[in-house]
Amino acid sequence: MKRETVRMIALGSFALMIAMMVALGSSLLLPALVQAQAQDSGPLYERMAPIDQYLMTDRNTEIAFARTAAPESISRDAEVLVLGRHGYETAVKGKNGWVCVVERSWMAPFDDPEFLNPDQRVPLCLNPPGARTHLPLTFKTTELAMAGQSKTQIFSSIRAAYDKKELPLPEPGAMCYMMSKQQYFSRRVGNADPHLMFWFPQKDQVNWGADFEGSPIDLHQYSPQPITEFDISVSKWSDGTPAPAN
Repeated sequence: MKRETVRMIALGSFALMIAMMVALGSSLLLPALVQAQAQDSGPLYERMAPIDQYLMTDRNTEIAFARTAAPESISRDAEVLVLGRHGYETAVKGKNGWVCVVERSWMAPFDDPEFLNPDQRVPLCLNPPGARTHLPLTFKTTELAMAGQSKTQIFSSIRAAYDKKELPLPEPGAMCYMMSKQQYFSRRVGNADPHLMFWFPQKDQVNWGADFEGSPIDLHQYSPQPITEFDISVSKWSDGTPAPAN
């Protein structure tokens, strides 16, 4: 999704700070810069924080929030999952094969500095192929995080699960909507623009022209998951109001 863009903004900002330090020629600035970055992004989590920090206090609020991922014409008949103390639970039975869910930060890229940050709330509404092949990854990663595995252990466990074919590769047509006006990616960036995500078994971005100059398609190569994700921005939020121009 836009997570790769978020990551690059964060890394680019820190790189600029380092360049300023070098230009000033003082090694005394390094501790201050590191401290500034830590204050900017908040604490880094090697393991999951207490579960209460990730839960939403009101079940109905999480249901409504999950549905903001897609236009009401899609989300009103979708199945809705909410996060409980033992993983995701079905809160609303669906009718159209779509599934809406609010993902937490253990679904962020492993190199994201806010991986396992309790603040992250990202609603997705997945089409039927996306639900069948992306949600198993969501459930598995959630299980590992809740079991207390470290980021490194989760990475290794997910890689092993794909090596053993315990997790499916994306089906043809697997995609989701991420059009919530309230989605929250990080303390530094906050929201991202509304967009659609398309998942494929790992492949070359040349097929889509992703990340080429002037292309509206962003690219995210998952790791260790053998998955390529293409992200396409759209002009409206799920409620139909215009999104700010990029």
